[in-house]
Amino acid sequence: MMRILLGGVLLLPIAVGAQDTTAADVTLAYSSMWVGKGYTFFLNGGGGSVALNANHWLGFVSDFGVHHADPGVSLTTQTYMFGPRFSYRKRDRFVPFGQILVGGVHASAVTTGFTDASNAFAFGGGGGADVVLDRDGRFALRPQLEYLGFRAKGNTTGVVRISIGIVFRIGRKL
Repeated sequence: MMRILLGGVLLLPIAVGAQDTTAADVTLAYSSMWVGKGYTFFLNGGGGSVALNANHWLGFVSDFGVHHADPGVSLTTQTYMFGPRFSYRKRDRFVPFGQILVGGVHASAVTTGFTDASNAFAFGGGGGADVVLDRDGRFALRPQLEYLGFRAKGNTTGVVRISIGIVFRIGRKL
């Protein structure tokens, strides 16, 4: 009986370790946004996010990005959005997720030396997956696809954002 109890105590950390969830993650990514309203053009840029995980399936994410294009005018956008992320952590090496974001976008366009800037409401949803790159699970590759909407002056502009980034996972939440 003592051997069974001792064996169970020794195996407990292995069982608990398999259910670990990172406490937080930080991501840096390259991304491209496709704007299909009016005439089609692409904005290229990058961004980052910070996520805090409440438990093994729910996290809260802050997402920031800067993109630029030159479709006849010099256009730069900065997005800042926040929201919940829902993760499916059945496997340690592949973690798909979906997220819903709300926040804002600041856009500035420069034509003939004059700058026109505006702010708008931003919202979106999409998903991706973390594919672990190392044995310890600290680094992951994150492909991601999202629909974003920018609402200003009664009009909504739909944008598709695709990104690929490197995730650094911080700490463990039991």
